[in-house]
Amino acid sequence: MPIWYDPLGLALGVALDRLVGDPRSAAHPVAVFGRAAARLEKSLYGDTKAHGVLHVAICVVGAAGLGLAAQRMPGRSTRTVATALATWAVLGGTTLAREGAYMADALERDDLERARRRLPHLCGRDPSALEAAELARATVESLAENTSDAVVAPLFWGAVAGVPGLLAYRAINTLDAMIGHRSPRYQRFGWAAARLDDVANYVPARVTGLLTVLAGPDRRQALAVLRRDGHRHPSPNAGRCEAAFAGALGVTLGGANVYEGRTEHRPSMGDGPKPGVGDIRRAVRLTRVVSMAAAGAAVAASFLINRASTGRRQRIR
Repeated sequence: MPIWYDPLGLALGVALDRLVGDPRSAAHPVAVFGRAAARLEKSLYGDTKAHGVLHVAICVVGAAGLGLAAQRMPGRSTRTVATALATWAVLGGTTLAREGAYMADALERDDLERARRRLPHLCGRDPSALEAAELARATVESLAENTSDAVVAPLFWGAVAGVPGLLAYRAINTLDAMIGHRSPRYQRFGWAAARLDDVANYVPARVTGLLTVLAGPDRRQALAVLRRDGHRHPSPNAGRCEAAFAGALGVTLGGANVYEGRTEHRPSMGDGPKPGVGDIRRAVRLTRVVSMAAAGAAVAASFLINRASTGRRQRIR
């Protein structure tokens, strides 16, 4: 049975995410995957890259295999439902925008403690010593990067690889969040997860940058900053998203970030002032517009791929 690329299921999944978001529940598929990956890590862990490669391979191939089985189920309506549920499970756009709005509300009320407690929902920085300006910068940068990770990238892979692409991408991105950082435990074991995440996000991050240019309030500046500064970030992907957001919003991103006692310095991107509290809601609006543009493009691409695939099968027959 051929793989079915289901644009209707993709659209329904986007709508479902828009309506209910990403409930924080132990029964959520991503949470279930995370627990399974953590249990597998206990059995496979070794302080070598080879152990990490094996761990990532089992997790990602398993997720893709589950997606392939779901996509090959008999009945078009069944496959549509499977695609919709998978799309909803891997998308995080609505939750991302809500988290940004929550941070904006806390900082607008000068409630730094509430904002500091909430920041870990968006990024891994140590918020304990951050003041309002740095909390605002962290929020805007996280919104920019996660617009790609939580929305554009899963939709991209869903459009080009169906349900297997959706689930495999979310597995890769979840593993990167779990073990793809430079702590002593994961310096080598997490190497494969981090590198595979870079590969999986390479095209989506650049699509995010271009969509931000098209959707942003200042297209000319967004494009100029994207071209000039996008490559300066140590991440091969995050810089494209952050630079485009910086140009579109007329702010400058970058600076010193503290992660678990380790300070990392990010280059400046943009020409305006550092983002303030008022810029968070502007970034949330931009995230929503880019997300909707990505959804429309993904559904259209899925339709065209499915139509071309159907035409080839009919000619072969």
